[in-house]
Amino acid sequence: MADRSGEASTTSYERDETMSARLDRNYNELLQELRVMQAGIQILFGFLLSLAFQSRFTAVSDFQRDVYVVTLVSATLATGFLVAPVPFHRLVFGRRMKDDLIRAATRYVAAGLVFLFTSISGATLLVLDFLLSRGVAVATTSVIGVVFVVLWVAIPMRARAQSDVGVRSGGGRRRA
Repeated sequence: MADRSGEASTTSYERDETMSARLDRNYNELLQELRVMQAGIQILFGFLLSLAFQSRFTAVSDFQRDVYVVTLVSATLATGFLVAPVPFHRLVFGRRMKDDLIRAATRYVAAGLVFLFTSISGATLLVLDFLLSRGVAVATTSVIGVVFVVLWVAIPMRARAQSDVGVRSGGGRRRA
């Protein structure tokens, strides 16, 4: 984007769009994020549902069964929260409630990500505990969990904090 002098501006994220256009863009971006997550959670959920019907599943320990139940419930809840924006949209469609929809969908996605994280961690722990020793499984799953938290939370929050500093120091106002 060029500023008034014709030079490319690198500090301003201002958009020349109406509130309606901004809401539409935000909702479309949210839908794109959901599409990425949907495939992963559906595959994991299907895997977990089929696992209980495998002949070797009867040989799991109490710990593994407990991890499985928590993981299955988490995957179910992740699916529910990550799909929730769709029926919400359908029920409020045409009522000029897109701002409410985006606010609610953002909360649903945040909750869905927590349950998705729990599901991925649980599935990893379950498989590793079945294949390796419990100590190795717990340690490996913990390291993987830390990597997920860094990628999903720490790095984005750091970028957000740096962005806020730029906004406060006059580096331009950013708007979603």
